[in-house]
Amino acid sequence: MALNYIWIAFFLIAFVIALIRLIFFGDTEIFMHLVSGMFDSSKASVMDIALPLAGNMALWLGIMNIGEKAGAIRFLSRIVGPFFSRLFPEVPKDHPATGQILMSFSANLLGLDNAATPLGLKAIGSLQELNKDKETASNAQIMYLVLLTSGLQLLPVTIIAQRAILHAKDPTDVFIPCIIATYVAALIGIIAVSIKQKINLFDRVIVSWLGGITAFILLLVWYFNTHLSKEQISLVSKVASNLMLFSIPVIFVTGALYKKVNVFESFIDGAKQGFETSVKIIPYLVAMLVGISVFRSCGALGYINDGLRWIIVHLNLDTRFVDAMPVAYLKPLSGSGSKAMMINGMTTYGPDSFAGRLGCVFNGSSDTTFYIVALYFGSVGIKKSRYAIPAGLIADFAGIIAAIFVSYLFWG
Repeated sequence: MALNYIWIAFFLIAFVIALIRLIFFGDTEIFMHLVSGMFDSSKASVMDIALPLAGNMALWLGIMNIGEKAGAIRFLSRIVGPFFSRLFPEVPKDHPATGQILMSFSANLLGLDNAATPLGLKAIGSLQELNKDKETASNAQIMYLVLLTSGLQLLPVTIIAQRAILHAKDPTDVFIPCIIATYVAALIGIIAVSIKQKINLFDRVIVSWLGGITAFILLLVWYFNTHLSKEQISLVSKVASNLMLFSIPVIFVTGALYKKVNVFESFIDGAKQGFETSVKIIPYLVAMLVGISVFRSCGALGYINDGLRWIIVHLNLDTRFVDAMPVAYLKPLSGSGSKAMMINGMTTYGPDSFAGRLGCVFNGSSDTTFYIVALYFGSVGIKKSRYAIPAGLIADFAGIIAAIFVSYLFWG
């Protein structure tokens, strides 16, 4: 229901702004830009996202099916079961969905985009099997998606790589701020959903796990910052990510051989599901990306930023962060759009400017809420997202605020 109103709002806002620009400012090309953007985004939804995703989906769901047959997913479920049973009380103990959620989060933590999405779609599909109302998002699915939209990531490899391409003096100097901002977003997301779902966050198991995760992140940040050079950080990030990515199929296949599972047939069965899912999500992708396109093309984001700058100036506050805000506006809407804005900010103001660095931290502080909700819920046929989008946006907002504060802390 929330997506329905948001989608309508995108078109109505774009139409009103376009009319104003045509009538009062003589912008005769504005509607041409809107129509062109609609066609380009609908084509990109299929050619650049759905079709490439089909291959990744077939590969990783095939591998996941091997892991399930080998018992690897249930093994992971037993390890994280005590913690996840508190956050996802609707999921039975040792259910495969627990291990799949863990696999998905692990892929996201290491920035394995090509593996994270198929693993996440597999996890949401398993949660859908437990969902009694197939058209309405369950509590477990909302908690899972809000954690995904927080974009928790330990190794922002693509951001560091882009900074290196643009010749930043220290491409890795955004590493720690990105981790802090995305962790704040994830933590606030958990708290917001837990309050809504009446989950006891002071449970000893939850406190122990969250405390352990926090300690691990702080230790990792400390080690990377004090013991590794910028070149070594980049190297460790690349090696760790790819090592994990390749280790997953090797471990699953080895376990399947030990259990005498027909590996090839198991892979084919899972791959078929991946292709079917990719085809199913195309209408949802087209709808969401076309709506986002018209909202961007009408110039709404520029007007929002001008309004924010006017407010900040009249409050006598520092306005440097406003230059990077377009990245924050676009991040919940479009991953490629926010990345483009991040690159534009670094090329316009310089990769080592405050705005250039803050744009990178914005890009690493959260994920694309609207895209993720449309993609994941669309893949399992959910039409009523309930409070998933507001909760996701709360996490996004927390990440934005944290990014601004930590950037002023690091770069003044």
